[in-house]
Amino acid sequence: MTEKEKRDWGFLYNANYDEEILNEINRCNDLCHEFNQIKPSDRESQSAVLKQIFFKMGKNVVVNTPFWCDFGYNTTVGDYFFANHNCQILDGGKVTFGNNVFIAPNCLFTTAEHAIDAKQRNEGLEVALPITVGNSVWFGAGVIVLGGVTIGDNTVIAAGSVVTKDIPSNVIAAGVPCRVLRKITEADKNKYNAPLEYADLILNGDPETYLKIVTEYKPLE
Repeated sequence: MTEKEKRDWGFLYNANYDEEILNEINRCNDLCHEFNQIKPSDRESQSAVLKQIFFKMGKNVVVNTPFWCDFGYNTTVGDYFFANHNCQILDGGKVTFGNNVFIAPNCLFTTAEHAIDAKQRNEGLEVALPITVGNSVWFGAGVIVLGGVTIGDNTVIAAGSVVTKDIPSNVIAAGVPCRVLRKITEADKNKYNAPLEYADLILNGDPETYLKIVTEYKPLE
């Protein structure tokens, strides 16, 4: 069994001296480097390079530079995928993103996990565990997602979280390690309504009342 086959079956493998794996990493790194040199306003050229990186890419995909990925062919992104600056995907294992996934700056998705045993680790052994992200998931800035994790639909992962275990659908989760804080409810639709509902207070010269209402988040009934 080759090192690549060991990796794909979820066994410990050594990528440090395997020519096939190193060539694939170099290819993807070169494509990422090419992508990162493209003028940010040239989305058409960026998209053409991303299609060479990802195994499968949906429509209306936007990735802001810089972006780095290990293999590319292990990553699938759905429609309306958005990744802000400095997104990194270490995809020795499969990484799958659904539709309408939003990723804030400085997020890392890593399937790589080195051996816990020191002797094995010093020999260069590691394992690659898959990451699966559902539809309409929002990752705040600086989130880290580790291998072996599945995140359900419509969930929000708060900034700075480290996701080490599965997170269900329709929740807000945060922390190190990341834990569910609460479910997302219908009331969350009103969270940002106050500024628009009370905008006339500014036009009528009463900004103090407006700021008080916005701070307390009390939408109109």
